[in-house]
Amino acid sequence: KKYMREKLAMIITRETDYALRILRTLGDGQRHTMKALCAEEAIPQQFAYKIIAKLSRAGIVHNARGSNGGCLLSCDLKELSLYDLLEIMGEDYQINACMQPGYECAWEKNCGNTCGIRRKLAKIQKHLQEELANHSIYFLISSE
Repeated sequence: KKYMREKLAMIITRETDYALRILRTLGDGQRHTMKALCAEEAIPQQFAYKIIAKLSRAGIVHNARGSNGGCLLSCDLKELSLYDLLEIMGEDYQINACMQPGYECAWEKNCGNTCGIRRKLAKIQKHLQEELANHSIYFLISSE
């Protein structure tokens, strides 16, 4: 299209994409070593360790070190939404800076009016969040 930019901002970054791949493999309910996990999902190990740490802090996976170690899923992927995963990964899924909590709009402050653009973007943002929350990780990774 005439006005499309070459580079678009993405809601799902490479890190979240890798997290989805990790969860796809762990979805089988088996324990996986980091090495096997990275090989199966074509993920660089340095990224995988960071991602597993975030997922572990959130209670999504259990990671144990040692000879009997490895990663094991510790949640129901049918209960984990894409919205939840984006939150865990620390992704910014706001469609505009003015959607951030506590944002002070210079235009509204200067004009003393409510910004109609911001109000309409807020509706779009709400729909986006609802859509992200309506899709489980299980739905995304399953072959159904």
